[in-house]
Amino acid sequence: MTKEAPDIGLAMTALGRGARAAAGELANSKGEQRDLALHAAAEALRSNEKKILEANRLDLAAAEKAGMSSAMLDRLMLDHERIEAMARGLETIAALPDPLGRVLADWDRPNGLNIQRVAVPLGVIGIIYESRPNVTADAAALCLKSGNAVILRGGSDSFESSHAIFECMRTGLEDAGINTEAIQMVATRDRAAVGFLLSSMASLVDVVVPRGGKNLIKRVQDEARVPVIGHLEGICHVYLHTSADPKIAREVVLNAKMRRTGICGAAETILVDEDVAQALLPDVCGALQDAGCEIRGDEGVVAIVPGAKRATEEDWTTEYLDSIISIRIVADIDAAIRHISDYGSGHTESIIAADNSAAEHFLRSVDSAIVLHNASTQFADGGEFGMGAEIGIATGRVHARGPVGAEQLTSYKYVVRGAGQVRP
Repeated sequence: MTKEAPDIGLAMTALGRGARAAAGELANSKGEQRDLALHAAAEALRSNEKKILEANRLDLAAAEKAGMSSAMLDRLMLDHERIEAMARGLETIAALPDPLGRVLADWDRPNGLNIQRVAVPLGVIGIIYESRPNVTADAAALCLKSGNAVILRGGSDSFESSHAIFECMRTGLEDAGINTEAIQMVATRDRAAVGFLLSSMASLVDVVVPRGGKNLIKRVQDEARVPVIGHLEGICHVYLHTSADPKIAREVVLNAKMRRTGICGAAETILVDEDVAQALLPDVCGALQDAGCEIRGDEGVVAIVPGAKRATEEDWTTEYLDSIISIRIVADIDAAIRHISDYGSGHTESIIAADNSAAEHFLRSVDSAIVLHNASTQFADGGEFGMGAEIGIATGRVHARGPVGAEQLTSYKYVVRGAGQVRP
């Protein structure tokens, strides 16, 4: 560890203790008070636009000097429209139903006891993310809405921008009379802070959520000593069934791959039934190639699609996050399901089919967090699900799965009411 590590340890522990104390207060707060804080934070973002943009210019200048790619610079860049979108996002989250105190189940026992399962916060959440500064607002807002205290650790590239946004979130807390330590941010770029959060704060942090690239998520999953909500890769599939409507197949595949190639919901592999491959692939692949996508396929695909390159075994397990797609011809729907089971990451899969019974078989049999019928994989997004926003897609089978919004950032407890019963 560096010479700074002892100081980092003390600073991180102080953040954790403050968050733990604030979490207890927040769990008992009224939904109206938390919503007031979100509205106040939205107004703070608008009124501090100039300050946020000045901070963002510092980040952009440093990133350009370091040789950051144009695509990554775009992820980092803020403007009036993006700041307004952040503010509206906070207001959208505020308008959601209060996720706390929901009665998830309610039953009576023969001895007269009434038992309820009631939604409660997780506690203290650590969120580690990369370049996009708007995640600061989204993540803090979702944690606040769900009654969780949060420790944010943004990327070094967006350090100045994220801290300017963070100050607006703290202003919202102050205006609503909520303990400002409910939202905290790591104040150093030093990577040792991440290591300490993951390995040495199990008594202060209840769960960690990573949001970023494969290397970040793998590090969090490898080093964390607390539960992790997230996914390692988004190897998403679109399967073209023998009954697929050609127009729907073309439009959905084009959108699933090319709308935004760098998101986790972008399709990376297309599977197509062998008895319709000759009919469907020329049109589907032509649309992809016209949009600038490279095709990598098996022997059958290469024979059908001019310009297609021969895929290797590695292609079936590659998350390109780029204008590249792999295509395999399969014998039938069960072969497609086996391919997804063998090579997929459990993120998002779609079937294009006019045959509803085949679609239902696919939806039941594919064990991924999100499965779709006749729709683009790029709908794998909390906002598109009507959840207001999300802090990621979870592919695990414990706790949250799929888009992680405010409701998914809760757990539950059992509340039992009696009238003097004792156990015999």
